[in-house]
Amino acid sequence: MQSTLGGTCRKRKRTSGFRARMRTPDGRNVISARRRKGRHRLSV
Repeated sequence: MQSTLGGTCRKRKRTSGFRARMRTPDGRNVISARRRKGRHRLSV
């Protein structure tokens, strides 16, 4: 039986990686908000 929790690395990077965020205006807002907040990790 497979475990239910096992992420796909490629899928994760493509949907919520840094370059995916920079592609759209809203994603850029996300990155800038996380920069403002002082997050150590801006994206996945």
